[in-house]
Parts: sequence; structure tokens; C-alpha cells
Amino acid sequence: MALARLELRKALTDWGLSVLEDSAVLILSELLTNATLHAKVTPEQTIETRYFRSSGALRIEVHDGSEERPQPRTPDAEAPDGRGLLLVDALADEWGVVDRTGPGKIVWASLSLPVVRPGGRGRS
Repeated sequence: MALARLELRKALTDWGLSVLEDSAVLILSELLTNATLHAKVTPEQTIETRYFRSSGALRIEVHDGSEERPQPRTPDAEAPDGRGLLLVDALADEWGVVDRTGPGKIVWASLSLPVVRPGGRGRS
């Protein structure tokens, strides 16, 4: 998981999107944790991360071999888990789940890119 976060940080720096780092890394961590806890992982079905920049958004994807769809839960005050997708929902502009070629699914989240104002100054 640490390597995936490091690679995302590097990509964000290369793309000039360090302003999104805190939210993006937390979203990636939560999606990876969810996949690690709930996905079926075999040597043939690993968890993969992908992230890319489009014209208006940063998209973060976690691919896994499980057909089971993640569902946000109401956190239990007694349980330490159950808050991951609530955090993703709060931080991301949108998120969802799609089927992938072969077994499994892709859980994705997107963050809007900062608006660049004339003169090169952006706002987050």
C-alpha cells in the first residue's frame, strides 16, 4: 500500500497537482484497504491501482478480483471500521463501481482539477 501511495504522490507532483495530494492519497488508501479486506486475492487475481489525469479530473482506480460491490455502511461507535467509503464519498467529487474485463470490479473516485485562472494562478 505504501508503494501505491508513493507512486500517486510522484504522479501528482509530475502533473503539478500536489494541491490534491492529501485527498487523493487518503482516497487511494481507503479504496485499497477496502479491497484488501473484502476482495478475493489469489496469485492470478491481484489488486491493482491506476490513476490518471483527464481534462477536468484526477481519476483513482482500484481493481480487484471480487464481484462483491462495496456498500457504504453506517459506522458503529464500537467498531473501528466501516468509515472508509464514507470518507471517499466526502472527499471525492464522485465515485462508483464498474465491472472490468475478466473477474472482478473497478472501484473509482475522481477529484476535480484546480481551476487555473488567467496569469497562471489556480484555486483549489
